[in-house]
Amino acid sequence: MSESLITYLALILVVAGACSLLFKWLKQPVVLAYIVAGIVISFFISKESPEYEAVETWAEIGIIFLLFGLGLEFSFKKLMKVGATAFISTIFVVVSMIGLGYLTGLCFGWSHLTSLFLGAMLSMSSTMIIIKVFDDLHLKKKNFAGIVLGMLIIEDLVAVLLMVLLSTIGVSKQFQGTEMLISLFKLVTFLLFWFLLGTFLIPTFLRKAKRFLNDETLLIISLAFCLGMVYLATFAGFSAALGAFIMGSILSETLDGERIDKMIHPIKNFFGAIFFVSVGMMIQVTSLGQYILPILIISAVVILGQMIFATIGVLLAGQNLRTSVSAGFSLTQIGEFSYIIAGLGISLGVIEASLYQIIVSASVVTIFVTPYMMKFSEPASRFLERVLPERWLTFLNKTSGAQTVNQKSLCRSFWQKIIVNTMIFYILCIIIVIFSFRYGVPVLQEWLPGWKGNWLSAIVILSLIAPFIHMIIVKSDHSNEFLELWRKNKTYRGPLIFTIVIRILLCCGLIMYVLLKLFHANMVVEFTLALILVVFFLTSRRLRHQTDKLQRRFTENMNEKEQFEESQKPITKGFTNHLLERDLHLSEFWINPNFTIVGKTLKEIKFRQAFGVDIVTIVRGDTRINIPNGDERIYPNDCLIVFGTDKQVVALEQTIEEKRQKYADYKNATIGEIVLRQIEIEDGYSLIDKTIRTSGLQEKYSLLIVGIERNNCSLQNPDIDLILEQGDVLWIVGEMRSINNLKNEII
Repeated sequence: MSESLITYLALILVVAGACSLLFKWLKQPVVLAYIVAGIVISFFISKESPEYEAVETWAEIGIIFLLFGLGLEFSFKKLMKVGATAFISTIFVVVSMIGLGYLTGLCFGWSHLTSLFLGAMLSMSSTMIIIKVFDDLHLKKKNFAGIVLGMLIIEDLVAVLLMVLLSTIGVSKQFQGTEMLISLFKLVTFLLFWFLLGTFLIPTFLRKAKRFLNDETLLIISLAFCLGMVYLATFAGFSAALGAFIMGSILSETLDGERIDKMIHPIKNFFGAIFFVSVGMMIQVTSLGQYILPILIISAVVILGQMIFATIGVLLAGQNLRTSVSAGFSLTQIGEFSYIIAGLGISLGVIEASLYQIIVSASVVTIFVTPYMMKFSEPASRFLERVLPERWLTFLNKTSGAQTVNQKSLCRSFWQKIIVNTMIFYILCIIIVIFSFRYGVPVLQEWLPGWKGNWLSAIVILSLIAPFIHMIIVKSDHSNEFLELWRKNKTYRGPLIFTIVIRILLCCGLIMYVLLKLFHANMVVEFTLALILVVFFLTSRRLRHQTDKLQRRFTENMNEKEQFEESQKPITKGFTNHLLERDLHLSEFWINPNFTIVGKTLKEIKFRQAFGVDIVTIVRGDTRINIPNGDERIYPNDCLIVFGTDKQVVALEQTIEEKRQKYADYKNATIGEIVLRQIEIEDGYSLIDKTIRTSGLQEKYSLLIVGIERNNCSLQNPDIDLILEQGDVLWIVGEMRSINNLKNEII
């Protein structure tokens, strides 16, 4: 290994460690410490020097593991569950901020391409900073926090899409709609193919190899998966960061996802620190003075833009004014993905290094401001409620409520499901066909030249796509929605038959493409043969059995983590959703043994009267007491599942935290080291002529006499009625503080 790699890694870690200690003491986010460390290192290593290549190498590795770690915290299933509120809000915010950033760039006289990159950077908020501030301010249990975290999940995926699209624009140096659509299709295809294939294969592999997977082996295999996907992504023309993010997302859906995340967490922190240090090294302090105006303007644009657009976006999604303002004030910072997008722009040569400095500097400003913005959200919402007309407040605070699945029409649900299923499986068939003609068919034709190779190629390709063709046509027609619509009203039967015909024609078209490419026969003959093959695929029992087996395994792998987590929860998901629709929230509270409520009944504690919350479940070891009655007692280490509004839950949480802190202070204050010491009773000591019982050593001082030396004899475990005499040497066990108190008082 190059000596410079180790030398400059050591320098990075020493400076980053020192800065992180300083910023921890200042109670500031550690990300800022790493950026400052990079600024300090830039005085010793300039980006023009050859040594900077060593830092870039570590930074590239850092991006891979940083995105892999973010992928482990991300989940495509979470993306589908965050709901319309987070989705609508995020799309509105991202589009608005890109437009605002683009206009800001044009006002500075920057090019259209640079302004577009600026807009993309300003549209990303910081997941790491928001989660850290939520923890510090105890906001994670509030309703708006769930919305913000859902928006951040969608932002992560949008950021990945933007990286690909901006790469395409950056290479061509112009806006080409067709090329962008092709790139977007390639990206969606790549994501879909590897997500489905990974979900089908990886959980099965981990489940079968479980008995061999200790922490060390699982870590090595996880990193192998990550770097393997990085290679595949770069081979397909995408970035290494995208591959790492995809594999992290796939592994996050497995039962071992949290275990992998915990093992990867230190690695992600290590390489993430190196990446953020490299970000700081791009800042040239000596030239910041000339950029102070753009830094301040862009900081103001981010803070005001995110505050306004996020608030409006959450309002448009149906939330009330207070929740919307709190969410909007939480997103007022420039995020980690912005650094990656900025680095992408520099590597493509479409933005100047000065813009990188401006963005990072503005990021530092907005991160410093974030905690204060979150604290200011409550007064701001009260101010708006005070100054806005009553008619506006009534309109803004109306509970639009998230629509449940039961409110959707059966027909709409069927069309939604059939379109999604058809698109997913049809795209998979297209991918298989493309890969087969690019890599498989040339090999088979070289092995078997002429018509034999073509026939073998056709058989292999059609065998691979047959299960998915079966799923496209048959599975949707056997769904509950299809059958109920068919029986419910005869007027639905025509459209239902039409959907079957369309899907059959789509499948015939794909088969015709394969046959025409291999045999160049007549169109009518090819269509007839394709139709015969589709009918065969639909009626084959063996194929149906294989299809059922594939779908069952995929469904099990897809849902195994969710089912396992659901089985461990005291509250069912349906009940949780039922509460959320009514703006009630579940929270868990653990009871320390020293709490004053231990041993009392629920009637005596009066949770509802004191806090307005209700006890839903008491988890006691492996026992769950659902909807406990008033005579149920609270025992040490119980877990109380309660529900109520934000205000009620926070009030209870504050009381619990106060009791927990008092208990912690009590433990810290009373814990002392037990020692064995000798005390000789001299003339004038108050212990003379007292028995061990009446001396008060145990009751008053919490000390124990374990032996007495008298007249060259040793008495072990002396009788408590033994009279103490002058000259006795007492062997005493207890805390040193108590022994010193005894010595001071018996003289």
